[in-house]
Amino acid sequence: MANSERDAASGTPPAERFETRAVHAGQEPDEETGAVMTPIYATSTYEQDAPGEHRGYEYSRTGNPTRTDLEENLADLEGGAFGRAFASGMAAINTVLNCFDAGDHVVTGDDVYGGTHRIFREVYEDYDLSFTFVDTTDHERVREVVTDDTELLWVETPTNPLMRINDIGALADIAHEHGALCAVDNTFATPYLQRPLERGADIVAHSLTKYVGGHSDVVAGALVTDDAALDEQFGFYQNSVGATPSPFDCFLALRGAKTLPVRMDRHCENARDLAAWLDDHADVSRVYYPGLESHPQHDLAAAQMDDFGGMLSFELDATLEETAEVVSTTDVFTLAESLGGVESLIEQPATMTHAAIPAEEREAAGLRDGLVRVSVGIENAADLRADLDRAIADALE
Repeated sequence: MANSERDAASGTPPAERFETRAVHAGQEPDEETGAVMTPIYATSTYEQDAPGEHRGYEYSRTGNPTRTDLEENLADLEGGAFGRAFASGMAAINTVLNCFDAGDHVVTGDDVYGGTHRIFREVYEDYDLSFTFVDTTDHERVREVVTDDTELLWVETPTNPLMRINDIGALADIAHEHGALCAVDNTFATPYLQRPLERGADIVAHSLTKYVGGHSDVVAGALVTDDAALDEQFGFYQNSVGATPSPFDCFLALRGAKTLPVRMDRHCENARDLAAWLDDHADVSRVYYPGLESHPQHDLAAAQMDDFGGMLSFELDATLEETAEVVSTTDVFTLAESLGGVESLIEQPATMTHAAIPAEEREAAGLRDGLVRVSVGIENAADLRADLDRAIADALE
């Protein structure tokens, strides 16, 4: 059920419905000029009335009015009390890891985004944090690997790229039973489809580069929480490390947030269409999309999400080289990393987004050579089907 339908059925006042909040939350017309859209405050520093006495801002690494409006908008959409914006999604993840000490332990999924895997293994293991990668849909296995040193359970749902659905509430309960935090990367679903804080998560992370920005023209990230102490830590590292977005980046992300509901409805519609078509394709051995009833966690997705998203993966009966040929010869789909823009993107995880994961680990996690990941855009669905059909036929004939 779409957000608007759900809110109408529940009798939620119009001012509290998601689409209205996406346009207005955190924003008021500019007091000085009446500008409807938040201005780009392109300033590095601010006049003080007296030494140490400022009007809310002193230096733009610490705070900027354009960034403040974005942070308040995102916090509202996620149903959280506090929001922080960063220069990228990875900067946001790095900030969460900054909060832990040498010897601490993190449990996470075995098919997380390649950049997340890289920062865990190749950066923070050098600082004596330890990481265990497991199938987080297997709750008994998660319980087995949690130790007295576990401080964080890092969750993606849907996962990247196998579109597994993790039960946020159940995993948050496991984390909390052991005194750990539960963080959810909500990039794929966006707050329009899923709000992890409502289900017990402590932290929500985003790559705003993707669906929130929505136009492949900005790189940014965010963290949202209800915990004031956590937010204070995030703010300390945000300022101290300095991985903050520019005012122009914040302006673009805020502009994208306004149209998020409209775009997500079309992304979801096209993805459902394409997934059903691929599911019947002779050269496709498997489709990974939670909107298909054949998906092993379809019922959980239907209960936890308001729609099934615009991301899908499919597996070809093909070699690494043949699969590379398929993704290299599309016309409507663009061969590129990233996702969530209005244009459809296609990529081969084994050689692109997940190449940083050793081959044996990829295979063990189900990331096979014939796997293709698709970010379904807002183009005409028939054109998307025809483009894929031709590329598959040409490569595998």
